[in-house]
Amino acid sequence: MIDSKAAIDPGAELDVGVSVGPFSVIGPGVRIGKGTRIGPHAVIKGPATIGEENRIFQFASVGEDPQDKKYAGEETRLEIGDRNVIREFTTINRGTAQDAVATRIGNDNLLMAYTHVAHDCQLGDHIIMANAASLGGHVIIGDWAILGGFSMAHQFSHIGAHSFCAMGSVINKDIPPYVMVSGHPARPYGINSEGLRRRDFTNPTIQHIKRAFKIIYKQQHTVDEALQVLRLLEQECPEIGLFIAFLEQSERGIVR
Repeated sequence: MIDSKAAIDPGAELDVGVSVGPFSVIGPGVRIGKGTRIGPHAVIKGPATIGEENRIFQFASVGEDPQDKKYAGEETRLEIGDRNVIREFTTINRGTAQDAVATRIGNDNLLMAYTHVAHDCQLGDHIIMANAASLGGHVIIGDWAILGGFSMAHQFSHIGAHSFCAMGSVINKDIPPYVMVSGHPARPYGINSEGLRRRDFTNPTIQHIKRAFKIIYKQQHTVDEALQVLRLLEQECPEIGLFIAFLEQSERGIVR
């Protein structure tokens, strides 16, 4: 299952069932879990840990040095979970010593062609990055978020769980959970109702989330005032807790 034309360093560790296509290069310090399939002409550089049942397509560059002028050769790493799909020409960089040291990608994510995940990004599970979506360094993305094609996230941005960024969105502020954004710069346009339905959120829960969106964006509250109202709403709908935790932790401020 390892093509004879692949170049695999003796310091790499490949579990049972790993397949590697021709002309792929796997460097030292790379650990790949069972059942992961790597296409031709992919390059994987360590230190990197890649879990089980991932699919890495041709010409992907995974675990390369961070594109950060502060980087001076320190040992940093990349951590990828299970069942991720990493499509053609995707680039994923390792972390930096000045921040998390590791770039991390969770489970069951789809990174379409030409996507870019910069140093120290932290991605959860079930995320979709459509073609050519790009993340600056230190971006954090919650579970089930979707970034449309050619969308871009400024460094240090936080993108909340279940949010939806339309094609070509330019994200320079934090996007709260459940919220849909679009534009340059990205602006909020409601909640991701369709995505929530697909994930079996009940209609009453979705209505509560819509109400929370109006509290944040339609009632002229400051963030502190909105938090006070949201804490009361959380008693009726625990899912509002995602809004509260996100607003309490936001440092860049949220999209408006």
